[in-house]
Amino acid sequence: MTVKTVAMLTAGGLAPCLSSAVGGLIERYTEVAPEVRLIGYRNGYAGLLTGDSVEIGDDVRATAARLHAFGGSPLGNSRVKLTNVDDLVARGLVQQGQDPLAVAAAQLRADGVDVLHTIGGDDTNTTAADLAAYLADNGYDLTVVGLPKTIDNDVVPIEQTLGAWTAAEQGAIFARNIVAEHTSNPRMLVIHEVMGRNCGWLTAATAREHHAWAAAQDYVPGLGVTQRGWDVHAVYVPEVELDLDGEADRLRAVMDEIGSVTIFLSEGAGIADVVAALEAEGREVPRDPFGHVKIDKVNPGAWFADQFAHRIGAEKVMVQKSGYFSRSAAANDKDLALIREFTTFAVDAALRGESGVVGHDVERGGELRSIEFPRIAGGKRFDPATPWFVELLEEIGQA
Repeated sequence: MTVKTVAMLTAGGLAPCLSSAVGGLIERYTEVAPEVRLIGYRNGYAGLLTGDSVEIGDDVRATAARLHAFGGSPLGNSRVKLTNVDDLVARGLVQQGQDPLAVAAAQLRADGVDVLHTIGGDDTNTTAADLAAYLADNGYDLTVVGLPKTIDNDVVPIEQTLGAWTAAEQGAIFARNIVAEHTSNPRMLVIHEVMGRNCGWLTAATAREHHAWAAAQDYVPGLGVTQRGWDVHAVYVPEVELDLDGEADRLRAVMDEIGSVTIFLSEGAGIADVVAALEAEGREVPRDPFGHVKIDKVNPGAWFADQFAHRIGAEKVMVQKSGYFSRSAAANDKDLALIREFTTFAVDAALRGESGVVGHDVERGGELRSIEFPRIAGGKRFDPATPWFVELLEEIGQA
């Protein structure tokens, strides 16, 4: 396969890998195929639909390594589903009567694109699969190679998604200052709400990072500065059913003992109960173009705070969300190594004409490969029997 033009886009929410992944792709193409023209569509599929792209010239190629030091995305993001026609018309991205897949295909043809790299989560990459299938049905051969981005680490069947390790580390850094609020008032309840719609991996990993930090500090017990006060006391994830009354009794004892309680809450934990309560009140539950509940509008942290506060005798409650802080960070060393591995493989696969989403395939023995688009899905569950999570719950007294 002869590749003349490669396009790339980033889409969905931010993650601590987008800037670095773009940089890694540019570096690899410059290394092994410097003759290939590179362009980037601005703001994800929105840019593809409107023809808004940027040429990646020699000046960018020469400085692409600098992108590894930044969070965010140098190309910009958006949440666009090419098969949600009504939403795209309402947003002015296509005209009434137009087929968005046809509009996107026409733009790729006009730009002479041979390879499209999509950097995003399951929605981004399944949308890419829809586009590739449409093009194939209409006689246009396009290689689509996706890179899996999500801080939730919830893409099936990929072992580890880009950015998740950094997000957990950054969430724990955020937590250090938030947990300090336990000293701001007697009988303080602090809830750290962590992103994770269907998967509790990020909440569990963030709690693990914070607990490790708390265990490593030197304290001043004579003034009540103890690990018990600075640690996490409960971790709630969607995969484990919550016994609200039982946990309230346990945490009431913690509150009586040390005068504060800190909870790490996955935003998706108990979300069905929250939605049911809102709908029972006759309130409309807002949803995004993919049909997902807009969790930031539903505000599960506040709902759980209401459920726990009176049960554990809290005098003051604070709910803080680390999502935007953690997802906007630059990739840490662990993620940078994974990004380098994935982008190298992605470019090599693209030059072979091999479509798919790059990742370690848990259903193929963890092999790094181009995973077939039909096998990509969201909602991978975190296994609460994972040894390090079991150990964490035991150490904080929740087991």
